[in-house]
Amino acid sequence: MRPLKSHFPAQALTTLDTMLKQTKAARVFRRAQAVREVVAGRHINAVSEAFPVANAARRTWVQRFAQHGPQGLVDRPRSGRPPKVTCELEQHLKRLVEQDPLEHGALHSPWSCRELATVLARETGVQLGRESVRGVLKTMSGASTAPPAD
Repeated sequence: MRPLKSHFPAQALTTLDTMLKQTKAARVFRRAQAVREVVAGRHINAVSEAFPVANAARRTWVQRFAQHGPQGLVDRPRSGRPPKVTCELEQHLKRLVEQDPLEHGALHSPWSCRELATVLARETGVQLGRESVRGVLKTMSGASTAPPAD
């Protein structure tokens, strides 16, 4: 088989080099590295030594890059259960955290994740576990200042 170099525009190597410098996702980085080797002129089978994945996967990466550019290497949406936590639910939780827990029938002044989950379920109908509430709070604050789990 011939190398797939002829399928790419002249700036493909530059685009891939830029992508390798900027990407933070490990899967995308690995794909960009493999595609860069092919664009540079290495045979797709020779690339298998450095990137031990199925030939079909490497070919798919190369074809997607040829058709869609750098966006072709990014993970596509996957099927599965949609997340329970929506933007509206996040905003509701944020408002709750800013309020006094005693106003909502809590036994203690500082919120606990369990109490937040209970009040959130009562007010919105969405059942979240205390660890889910804790995870949302951590992502909202960007730090580990979430209330205690109990």
